[in-house]
Amino acid sequence: MSRIAKYPVDLPEKVEIDLQSENITVKGPLGSLSLRLLPQVAINRDGQQLTFAPTDASQFANAMSGTTRANVANMVTGVSKGFERKLTLVGVGYRAQAQGDALNLSLGFSHPVVHKMPAGIKVETPSQTEILIKGTDKQKVGQVAAEVRAYRKPEPYKGKGIRYADEVVIIKETKKK
Repeated sequence: MSRIAKYPVDLPEKVEIDLQSENITVKGPLGSLSLRLLPQVAINRDGQQLTFAPTDASQFANAMSGTTRANVANMVTGVSKGFERKLTLVGVGYRAQAQGDALNLSLGFSHPVVHKMPAGIKVETPSQTEILIKGTDKQKVGQVAAEVRAYRKPEPYKGKGIRYADEVVIIKETKKK
């Protein structure tokens, strides 16, 4: 059995689970998320805990039991607490401004970059050089953060660009004559 699937998922009081044969829906104070289930994974509910087990002895079922457990745990965390990624802009004249569901970026190009946020994702700019991306779906939050970072990745000589708040950019030494 998968080592990850051995650990049960604890459900907070304010989170509701709707377990059907082909999908699971998790509802909480921040919204609701659903996931399509595979027939190789069995989910059992014991009070305020969910346990996961493979239905057969195949390697695929074992792997999917751990993956499903991790996805459901992320869904429970997302609808109860939410997820966020923080980005910082490093460079002279680099600015960010949130306007509704769009993020306006000034990154040294001849034109401003406007990134439209997908449904379920909120963006905030506490300062001109900080971006907070929030949402209930961990995968979507990470994907949007990666798309925003891809507009201007940190370059290795001066470190200018968009980087994650916890990212360490290793600065290269310039060529000597």
